[in-house]
Amino acid sequence: MEKRSMEKKMNFIFRGIKRHIKKDFKQVPSDQKSKLYVGVFTSIDENISFIKNTFSCSADLIIKEFNVRNNRGILVFLNTMTDSDKIQNHILSPVLEANGDQLESVLKSKFLKSDNLIKAKEELLNGSCIILFDRDQEFYRLEVAISKDRAVIEPNNEQVIKGSHEGFIENLLINLHLIRKSIRTPDLIMEHLSVGEHIQSKLTMVYMKDLANKEIIKEFKRRIDYISMDHIPSIGSLQELIEDSTWSPFPQILSTERVDRVIGHLNEGRVAIFMEGSPSCLLIPVTFFAFFHSPDDYNSRWMIGTFIRSMRLMSIAIAVNLPAIYIAVIGFHFEVLPDDLVLPVVSSIRNIPFPPLIEALVMELTIELIREAGVRLPARIGQTIGIVGGLVIGDAVVRAGLVSNTMIVVVAITAVAAYSIPSTEMSDAVRFLRFPLMILASTFGFVGIVFGFMFTLAHLCRLESFGTPYFAPWAPFRLKDLKDTFIRLPLWKFNTRPLDSNPKMLKKQSLSRGWKTNETNGE
Repeated sequence: MEKRSMEKKMNFIFRGIKRHIKKDFKQVPSDQKSKLYVGVFTSIDENISFIKNTFSCSADLIIKEFNVRNNRGILVFLNTMTDSDKIQNHILSPVLEANGDQLESVLKSKFLKSDNLIKAKEELLNGSCIILFDRDQEFYRLEVAISKDRAVIEPNNEQVIKGSHEGFIENLLINLHLIRKSIRTPDLIMEHLSVGEHIQSKLTMVYMKDLANKEIIKEFKRRIDYISMDHIPSIGSLQELIEDSTWSPFPQILSTERVDRVIGHLNEGRVAIFMEGSPSCLLIPVTFFAFFHSPDDYNSRWMIGTFIRSMRLMSIAIAVNLPAIYIAVIGFHFEVLPDDLVLPVVSSIRNIPFPPLIEALVMELTIELIREAGVRLPARIGQTIGIVGGLVIGDAVVRAGLVSNTMIVVVAITAVAAYSIPSTEMSDAVRFLRFPLMILASTFGFVGIVFGFMFTLAHLCRLESFGTPYFAPWAPFRLKDLKDTFIRLPLWKFNTRPLDSNPKMLKKQSLSRGWKTNETNGE
């Protein structure tokens, strides 16, 4: 009866505390919610009841009782988040084998003390365990989180020929270690944030203290504070919540998994955002041309890098406009074809029962379906199915007289051009834009293509990324910043940092090839 009355009493106390916590959550701003306080109870039974009610007696909540110097204690942890070997070898065995020694002297794991049960709940969810003693209004928090991290390998979607082959993983601490290992300076600042009302996600903002613009940092924190979702499931969701214009097909925040790419942007005064559980990193602010840069551009000779980068930018025009140009030529402007191409093209489309727009849409959508299927299929058969499916479908539709040979060539060139873009998000945007241009071309011909191009260009000039013009250095035009856009001049020409990130220190280097100048002066 006494035990039952104790449980009823604890349930009543817990409901009061829960109502008080919920009330405080509504009144306290989002950045202060972690400061809510519920003190440790004097009775260990009250602490056990509070913890059980907090986790609703979940099956993975483990509470083990023990006695140390005739003092009753409990060890609390979530077995789905903790390493059982660490608990047994570093905590239970030393505590039970201690002969009158202080608890602090026998624990083999690092520990912290606290008197806030709300903090204890957070620590349990993070993979720590807590130790509570009867008549003690403080608890010990020990780190025993399970570690199941994959190896640091090169990202599959951002591979390079030369340079570093390190990529981020899902462990936030390891990702920050990779950054700190490469930038060994006290000017590298890391700030921890949290986002999410019900389930909080850990964020870390990384920047160079002497380079990053304070207004950009302040603006990012402001946007984070105004997010009032229960849970942010991924860094892609975070990107959508903080970017300037979600109605634009163009990404305004650069997402990457490469360590060397992040380091290069940090040294230009930009800010990197990491999230626990995600191998991607967000970079702000960025421009349109940053999505076409690759580490290989800087690891090869500058002339080769310029040529390859120019080819990538040319691929945009091909991927967006080529199907539309084909539709406009076949439907409206057949006279622009050279005389040697008129007969082959006419013979190719003579027996096609569909207009050029339907023909192009069918093939473009087929290519997208093959791509999507190749991504979802297992790696061992995905590539084979993609190649065989493309060949079989292409040959079958031509033999059936549904699509012309010319259309097959146009679609193939368009697909290759779209997939040559280093950024997956920009590649998706480019592939999407060709569909409205195809509709305009089928309606107005070349006039529709020109109108669509002008509208897209005006949209790019209007976009911003955290206050930075998206189409810089073309709009607004800055001649000095053109050295690293669609071209890549020699590195010793990079005397100043780009203005788009608004760095505190514009000067990057004084005279990189000083040995050459000294040699000339000596002669």
